[in-house]
Amino acid sequence: MYFTSDTVAFLDGEFVPAEQATCGVYAQSLHYGYAVFEGIRAYQTPAGTRIFKPEEHYERLHYSCKSIGLPLAYSVEELTRISYEVLERNHLTDAYLRPLVYAATPNMSLKAASSGNLLIAVWEWGKYLGDQSLRLTISPYERPNPKAVPIEAKVAGHYVNSIIASTEAKGRGYDEALLLDMNGYVAEGPGANFFFEREGELYTAPQGSILRGITRNTIIDLAREAGITVHEQFFKPEELRTASAAFMTGTAAEVIGVASVDDVTFTTPFQQTIGGMLASHYQALVTGQSVKAEHLEVRT
Repeated sequence: MYFTSDTVAFLDGEFVPAEQATCGVYAQSLHYGYAVFEGIRAYQTPAGTRIFKPEEHYERLHYSCKSIGLPLAYSVEELTRISYEVLERNHLTDAYLRPLVYAATPNMSLKAASSGNLLIAVWEWGKYLGDQSLRLTISPYERPNPKAVPIEAKVAGHYVNSIIASTEAKGRGYDEALLLDMNGYVAEGPGANFFFEREGELYTAPQGSILRGITRNTIIDLAREAGITVHEQFFKPEELRTASAAFMTGTAAEVIGVASVDDVTFTTPFQQTIGGMLASHYQALVTGQSVKAEHLEVRT
């Protein structure tokens, strides 16, 4: 699904066959989840293949590395250039990029690594959560406490929480989970941010126990530019009973509607909601159909 014998990945300064991009069994990252990553999309546009917001993604990668003390020797500009070359070598236009910074040196201690390794892989990937509006359920698992881990960093180990919550929700017949924070406020999904609509305005969780996603921030910008009020504030699940619609956002998921959260059902067709309108604007933006081309950077 992800690679063939012809797939090329970037690994520590070299372009190698993906099947040869391996990691030793004593690597610290393998044992402890001590790694950081990004999920980035590239789109075919009228001006050619363009990566959406590479600067924001790679600045966050640097922030994540710094947050856990994992060295990263490549600049944002170098990472962007390498990403375009990975796309070219794999003859891909619409694709998903996965940069991963990890510690490959054999190390079973709990001390931060003295050096980091870089992998950039790529594959063709449709919308992670599909195209149909989702049936969510409030998860019995909470988002990690921000006083325990740097929650704004995209750390590999944090996603054990996501895997557990998503698997539990699907085991009960739902499409995905919706997690609360340690205070009982709605936080986000396992791999996507959450919005709801009420009386023509949008609400989403503020910083604190969420990853402020790049797609989330883009949707907030698009909404405000369209004159829609966006509230970034804490809210309990009970408030969803007064909502008229909801949706989720993420690089892998893009923008997808929510049909229900447990016994709360949103009956308005997604295409007729604010989220549906913003989803169309988002697609126009990332595919180069929008005038806001500054969000898309061309390889130079």
